[in-house]
Amino acid sequence: MAIYRVTARFKADMAEDLRGKLDDGSIAAQQPDGQEMVDAFGRATVTESGDVRWSETCYCPTPLAHERATVLDRFFEDLTTEPIATDQRYEGRPFLEYLGDLLETSSDRRA
Repeated sequence: MAIYRVTARFKADMAEDLRGKLDDGSIAAQQPDGQEMVDAFGRATVTESGDVRWSETCYCPTPLAHERATVLDRFFEDLTTEPIATDQRYEGRPFLEYLGDLLETSSDRRA
């Protein structure tokens, strides 16, 4: 087991798809790491420069290999990981709030 600091850029055009997968439980149901990803998104923050940061526990020998193959690389780009000793909290806007605002803005443009 290892804990990583993850930094990435969210693909804003994927906001509706990610929210849908969070809401329908499909990410949480993914084994063995789905609930940890959902929890990590809940801890994630967005910096003023637009980077998304979070801490995530991983049991893979390659950092977040399964998570990247199944979810992360679809919704994020420029993803980097750094081993850390314990979960950390990061300054910034809550990622899930940011995600909601992206959806609201997208909905306003369609109306």
